[in-house]
Amino acid sequence: MKYYVMMTGFILSMFMIGCSSSKGLTKEEKAAKEAVLQKAIENREFVVDVDRMLPMSGRSRTLTSPYSLEINNDRVKSHLPYFGRAYSVPYGGGDGLSFESTITDYRSSFDSKGKATIEFQTKTEEDRYSFRIEIFPDGSTSMSVTSVNRQGISFLGIASEKKNE
Repeated sequence: MKYYVMMTGFILSMFMIGCSSSKGLTKEEKAAKEAVLQKAIENREFVVDVDRMLPMSGRSRTLTSPYSLEINNDRVKSHLPYFGRAYSVPYGGGDGLSFESTITDYRSSFDSKGKATIEFQTKTEEDRYSFRIEIFPDGSTSMSVTSVNRQGISFLGIASEKKNE
């Protein structure tokens, strides 16, 4: 019985120490990070690093390789995986969602809580794509992609300002 009480006390104390030592960002740091991200979105210079894929049919998948969508003014560079039904694609499967193209019909807005909603279209030799991206103040992102020749797909990830190389 004494052993049980000691182990319970030890586990609880370790839990409390662990909780108190895991520091988050201060309010000032959080506000500064949100301001930098908002400015990057307004300037159309941001990157979304994708870590989860949600196809229309089938189960969601965690991505282990680096995938991203980069917005740079009026250009989009997409390096995203695709799983789903293709209705009409070039022989060999085509490039899917890996392309670099010009953005058309770009619209962005912020709601009262700081969430950004971005919508745009782009066209490649293979297909026409419509993107809808929702970026929350902490950087977490939800993105859906629809196209003419493929079934829609969604992604989850983290947005950040584009680093100049």
